[in-house]
Amino acid sequence: MDSKAKKILMNSFWSSGRWREGGFSCSDEDFQYAKSKGLMFDRVTLSHDECVLKLKELHEQKITKEKAVRAFLHSLSTRKVYLRSALSSFALTQDLPIHTFAQRPAEHISYCACGDCNDRKLTANEQYVDEDLNVLNFERIKWGGVRLNWLIYCLMDLEFLSKEEEFEVRSEDVTILKRMIQAVEACSEKDAARQLEKRWKDIFPANQYERDFVMEIWGYAGLLQSHNDYRKERGRGTDFMSMATWRGEDGYSVEKLEFYFGEYL
Repeated sequence: MDSKAKKILMNSFWSSGRWREGGFSCSDEDFQYAKSKGLMFDRVTLSHDECVLKLKELHEQKITKEKAVRAFLHSLSTRKVYLRSALSSFALTQDLPIHTFAQRPAEHISYCACGDCNDRKLTANEQYVDEDLNVLNFERIKWGGVRLNWLIYCLMDLEFLSKEEEFEVRSEDVTILKRMIQAVEACSEKDAARQLEKRWKDIFPANQYERDFVMEIWGYAGLLQSHNDYRKERGRGTDFMSMATWRGEDGYSVEKLEFYFGEYL
């Protein structure tokens, strides 16, 4: 990743430890440089249906489960947080059928009006007009992604993954993974996501926000599944999405753990 282009992207949205006042700020010269390095983009206009077709092509021709898993594991010791959400982007879209937005309306809207996307916890718009991918990429590089289940984020994320070289999974990464799993096992029955985040604090290099989004990634990937979505959320309702009602008694999915990380355990 080009360091100058990364700095331009970061400074366009973030200043003095917070979101930049007044919103996006970037000179045309800087924007063109970051754009030439593939880190910033012109606003895009495309439909939900086009997103679905592009995702289908990525899964059939360029993306494998193994590459998404290696990207996630490689990120653990290196703190390349922008590689982490490929795991959830893959999981959320791997079995997404070719469909149109209005083909099968959602019976009970939880995420969006499209039934196929709604069933897979994907948030999607029928049309994306002048969509700003730069803020999504900023969040991806800053914290490892925020709007992880947005259809257009998953598409952008997997397009980035398709351009990456192969990743080395080191022994340190496997050790971190095993300790993360042990920390889940050590949770008491009533522990919520915040307690798990604290258990992960000294296991891999990350701040609280980065650990939060690793949990969200595991939640969307089905590794950490709530067995009762009607539990009262702990903390502010906006703290977590996929992990909002998870408790220690839910543990982890043995099936998903084997599916994604079996060869490393």
